[in-house]
Amino acid sequence: MKFSLTTFLFTILSLFSIVSALPVVRRDVFVPPLITPAEGAVWKIGSTQTVTWDASNPPAQITNPQGTLYFRKDELIQLDNPLATGFDILLGRLNVVVPEITPGVYQLVLLGDSGNDGPSFTVVA
Repeated sequence: MKFSLTTFLFTILSLFSIVSALPVVRRDVFVPPLITPAEGAVWKIGSTQTVTWDASNPPAQITNPQGTLYFRKDELIQLDNPLATGFDILLGRLNVVVPEITPGVYQLVLLGDSGNDGPSFTVVA
């Protein structure tokens, strides 16, 4: 079977028309700002701490309602060791136990529908 350039172009145009006829689903991005730990807070390894974020104004549809918390140090997100996973991003708060990590200055990164980072705080032994 031999295809001509015209057949090829009509095939491509047909595919474009099918794709353009699909319904458009609007997905809103939810980026709730982290509130605590506050700038300058100190967390002790092994202690239980409360992380809070402002979940008061979510969009009607959230693409990914499951949250993940990561530590960020020196501009690098520590993706191999999340602080918490699988929680409802609309909760607005979560208690966590500070793991055995290298003491220093950190930020938390909240990922779910989108990601944002909080203020810097210190982890001590």
